[in-house]
Amino acid sequence: MRHIIVGTAGHIDHGKTALVKALTGADTDRLAEEKRRGISIDLGFAHLDIARDLRLGFIDVPGHERFVKNMLAGASGIDVVLMVVAAGESVMPQTREHFEICRLLGLQHGVIAITKADLADADTLELTRMEIEEFVAGSFLEKAQIISVSSVTGAGIPELRQALIDAASHAAAKDASSYFRLPVDRSFSMKGHGSVVTGTLVAGTLNVEDEVQLLPSGKRARVRGLQIHGAPSNRASAGERTAVNLSGVDSVEIHRGMTLAPPGLFRTTDCVDTMFELIHGAHPMKHRAPVHFHAGTAEVEAEARLLASLDPMKPGSRAHVRFLLREPLLILPGDRFIVRMFSPVVTIGGGIVLDADPPRRVRRAQLDRRLGEIEKQGLAPVAIAESAYGLTGAELIARCGQRSAEHWHENKAKTASFKTTARTMLEKYHKENPLMAGMPKEDLRNAALPGSPAFLLDELLRRLPDVKIEGDLVRLASHRISLKTDESEATQKIEALFREAGLAVPSTAEVLAKSGIEAARARTLLQILLKDRKLIKISDELVFHASAIDALRADLAPRAGTKFSVADFKTWTGISRKYAIPLLEFLDREHVTRRDGDARIVLDKRRT
Repeated sequence: MRHIIVGTAGHIDHGKTALVKALTGADTDRLAEEKRRGISIDLGFAHLDIARDLRLGFIDVPGHERFVKNMLAGASGIDVVLMVVAAGESVMPQTREHFEICRLLGLQHGVIAITKADLADADTLELTRMEIEEFVAGSFLEKAQIISVSSVTGAGIPELRQALIDAASHAAAKDASSYFRLPVDRSFSMKGHGSVVTGTLVAGTLNVEDEVQLLPSGKRARVRGLQIHGAPSNRASAGERTAVNLSGVDSVEIHRGMTLAPPGLFRTTDCVDTMFELIHGAHPMKHRAPVHFHAGTAEVEAEARLLASLDPMKPGSRAHVRFLLREPLLILPGDRFIVRMFSPVVTIGGGIVLDADPPRRVRRAQLDRRLGEIEKQGLAPVAIAESAYGLTGAELIARCGQRSAEHWHENKAKTASFKTTARTMLEKYHKENPLMAGMPKEDLRNAALPGSPAFLLDELLRRLPDVKIEGDLVRLASHRISLKTDESEATQKIEALFREAGLAVPSTAEVLAKSGIEAARARTLLQILLKDRKLIKISDELVFHASAIDALRADLAPRAGTKFSVADFKTWTGISRKYAIPLLEFLDREHVTRRDGDARIVLDKRRT
């Protein structure tokens, strides 16, 4: 089933709430004050299964100028606008403001209802229609159906339902495959249930037991239950009016303007770069003008920073504008927003977010050019190009708000020189350290790719066939350890001393002291022998010749299945406890023996 959100728009007392009731049977005025005063103050909600595969969710917004901010909290989630104009009164101030808001939010589809048709004659209805057609000419509502209706008699209601079906069939469904976001428009506590929030799921899907995060507070909670248009459900999808019962958070910690999102995925911001349109009829907007910034269900105070020029922005023009927000919001590139004057509070413009995490200390002219590039290419290529080496998939999601199947998005311009740089560094290292098998990977990363993620070095090295990775070392494939005459003699002497000692080896320091060369080079030669497995390091203090270990394995093999003590082992080998304990621990690690309490068992290698 497709889920399309229809939002009402129009002047106060033009019959929006009565029309929704005539369409759905639901009275969206829920507050006592609304019923007492006969006007909508806050958002109202209803739904209608209007066709076999189509459900319309209605958001009824207040028409009074004092409650436009409440209207904005609902308008951000709608797909189709139901513009309401009362017969005989025609287009009024809030009609115009609501229309501009819908246009600035990027709406493409709608239906226009001329209400109170039962109170007007044919000439009045025709005049109202002509005035509406003139008003919407050249706009997204230019070809919208205009239906005369009466909420009292029911006249025109069937035709209006069909017009809504037609408009909904052309509206794009919200993206259920993306990460979920639910801007909160109501929050309350229910006895026996706890905290409940409602909103339109603008993207993704939400399931019972999902972990969620409330932004900008960062508070985490779990979904205890879901309702779609009042009916329990285990899953909510993009486009559905959703009530979410949350555990782990108190209702006093939640308010309109917050957003439910996947935990740890998105980042809030207090600075957004945008393409902004100042509507006709607004006053020129000055640099650093204080404004009210509306996005999703949130409203925050902000300061407008003009980027292209410091001259006041002219009504009817579009320009790149930075907004500095007094409070952080979750807002993503591509999101629409509305701006209202600080005083008097009237709608003056709106636009689309180009970057929600822009660079801060950059000249205005450069920022203006940068936003032009983002409009041409999209944010992702620009963000990747500005990064040190690239962005991970998770970073791209947080930065650009788009799903990424790739783990890494490489900045090829920054990594292009790595091939030459790495070879040059390895050549220099081999020349200065001819006895070393290779350069430590971490040293190469810090030198060639400072500040890069650890995996990037391995990724780039895999592209160099003449470079070899051996454990934590990197070398040129052509590199061979070249020993001088005294080093070759010292290597042979070190190996011979360990071989001749058998299992009763001297200390490593004692052997190196007898090598005939200085200690630093002798230790390097020891590392070469260990790497070549001619020597085997048992512990920090004990090194044995490989032949001695092989002989020990051979001596133990016929004793497979035998249970023995440390004393037995000392008797078999003729060594002291100093050597016996480290050797037995080594044999345990090598699965030659297995510890069994205070004893050990010789394992049968044929079975292991």
